[in-house]
Amino acid sequence: MTINRRDLALSTLAVPALAVSALALSTPALAASADEEAVAKQVEAFRLAQIAADPKALGALCWDDLSYSHSNGKVEDKATFITNATDGKSKFLSIAYQDPTIKVVGPTAIVRFHWVAEQEMAADGKKVPTNLHILMNWQKQGDAWKLLSRAATKL
Repeated sequence: MTINRRDLALSTLAVPALAVSALALSTPALAASADEEAVAKQVEAFRLAQIAADPKALGALCWDDLSYSHSNGKVEDKATFITNATDGKSKFLSIAYQDPTIKVVGPTAIVRFHWVAEQEMAADGKKVPTNLHILMNWQKQGDAWKLLSRAATKL
């Protein structure tokens, strides 16, 4: 059998590629960090508190200096957000946080997701769907993560 330089070069490239493929198959995916898991739990608690329109739960999840921006550009502080989220003028029939990503950077977490929801207006029973991109910033306070800011963009 004759081996030329081309065959040798191709085999040299193939060995590392096979090694990388084998490593990828044998190495389990990296688990989320403890902080990422803690933030994910807080994000889910926030979603459930929104559906329930629970002022106590929402208050416990937010920083006192919360900046909560809606997709229409309206910005609320913590007290205004909680009042408006729980005033009974509408109720959420569903809220889904789709394709969430969480990146923890020191004592801060950047959370992004696709929001798909439906609200029912108390005044006329009209159902209103929303389709948004959400950016949340969570900050660690002691051992707890609290929502510092939120911004929404219509899709």
